[in-house]
Amino acid sequence: MEIRLARVADADGIWTLLQPVFRAGDTYAIDPEISRDAALAYWMDLPAAAYVVTQAGAIVGTYYIKTNQQGGGNHVCNCGYIVGNAARGQGLAAQMCEASQEQALALGYEAMQFNFVLASNAGALRLWHRLGFETVGLIPKAFKHPSLGLVAAHVMFKWLRAT
Repeated sequence: MEIRLARVADADGIWTLLQPVFRAGDTYAIDPEISRDAALAYWMDLPAAAYVVTQAGAIVGTYYIKTNQQGGGNHVCNCGYIVGNAARGQGLAAQMCEASQEQALALGYEAMQFNFVLASNAGALRLWHRLGFETVGLIPKAFKHPSLGLVAAHVMFKWLRAT
């Protein structure tokens, strides 16, 4: 497994991961009908950095790091992660999150915040808690899940710098 900065040439591989997740509409607050170009701009162009995870030359995961708020909040970053179906269950999300924390520090961020982790995404909640994130807020009925109806969203936070 290799984690590296995403390149323009990775766009097709990244879209292969983004498309089914965004179309499902059950984990990301993204329009399920988002176009390929808009999705790639959201994932690759707007963040401070985007990464891919490769195994045997194939892109099996991707994530981004971006500034969560501007101005006085610009020391806190936000990340989004996607693992392809074929690579699930191998600990890849944990490895990506751990790598992203190191990369966030290298980019000058001091903390990481997840703004919208759905209560229905039990696996992500367990993982983020295990990796030291704490739920600092709960937004009731924040997301219209396609099969579960209205579900809550957790705001999660982790300080990255030693205090």
